[in-house]
Amino acid sequence: MSAAAGSADEQRPLTRREARDGATPEVDLPVVDEGSIPPRPPLPAGSAHPVDPTAAMREQLRQARGEFETHVTQAREHLDQANERIKARTGRDLILAILVGLGFGAILLASLIFIKELFVPIALAIAVLGIFELARALSAAGRRIDLVPQIIAGVALVLAGYFAPPWLIWVALLVAVVFVVVWRLLAQMMSKDGRTYGDVLTDALVSGFVQVYVPFLTGIALLLLAQEGGQWWVLAFVAIAVASDTGAYAAGLAFGTHPMAPRISPKKTWEGFAGAVVAAVAAGVLLAIFLLNLPWWAGVIFGVAILLTATLGDLAESMIKRDMGIKDMSSWLPGHGGLLDRLDSILPSTIPALSLYFLLSPWMTLP
Repeated sequence: MSAAAGSADEQRPLTRREARDGATPEVDLPVVDEGSIPPRPPLPAGSAHPVDPTAAMREQLRQARGEFETHVTQAREHLDQANERIKARTGRDLILAILVGLGFGAILLASLIFIKELFVPIALAIAVLGIFELARALSAAGRRIDLVPQIIAGVALVLAGYFAPPWLIWVALLVAVVFVVVWRLLAQMMSKDGRTYGDVLTDALVSGFVQVYVPFLTGIALLLLAQEGGQWWVLAFVAIAVASDTGAYAAGLAFGTHPMAPRISPKKTWEGFAGAVVAAVAAGVLLAIFLLNLPWWAGVIFGVAILLTATLGDLAESMIKRDMGIKDMSSWLPGHGGLLDRLDSILPSTIPALSLYFLLSPWMTLP
């Protein structure tokens, strides 16, 4: 009976559990020591909750802002270091010099482009400030300069350049020089301070020089301005003088090794002069073609003429400052020094600019 029961069990269909258990092979699993399993690291804080997209975006923006501020800080530090190196080599604050130059150039450009008469009060203010600056520097060096007559004669001389006939400015120059020289001699006679004849004569000559250097040359610029299309010639010769200074500064800073005039201006080099030549001639050609409607060869002549007078004017003022024992005429213009320190190349350039206006006008072409 037991055999029959066994046969019946074998013929009975298997249940689902019995079939699944019977299909699973018996495998000897290795014994694992639970102590050797490292503990599971804790979940990050807040991982149990869904991430807020707005908070994630704010976090990304904060990180991006922090990186941007870091880059700006590093760039500012590099710029400050470069500026300090340039300042140590040239004695000028490059950033302040650029900002002041751009502001001054914008005022000059606006007056010449829109209403050229607006340049007259600007030139008059420059002349008065230049007289005051030069008189103060000369007085500090021991010279006797009478400021009030200098300003009176200078204002008359500048205004004569624009409102009087061209020939009258030479008469005005003679009158202005005689006026300030006689004033100085009379003032010395009245003071009776025992000043030597040599010093008195030097004071008189220097008084006349102030009128020639500042108001007369400014009046020549206004004489050029008063001509037909003269505002473009004023703009052109100023631009060439600035280009010459900029080319000399950049080339001298990058390549300057051979001093040009070590006893007068030790920091000027022949490499800087070469850069000034390239910049002045290029500016002259471009301005002649596109602004003055002149042929290219006239631009070369214009550029070379302004280059020579700008360079000589720069060296002449350096010699005057060295003789007075000063580095700058004043500290009115941050990064530049004094007003005349920026006009030393522009004021002498008024003479060739006016001369070339009358010489080259016959070659001027219609636009």
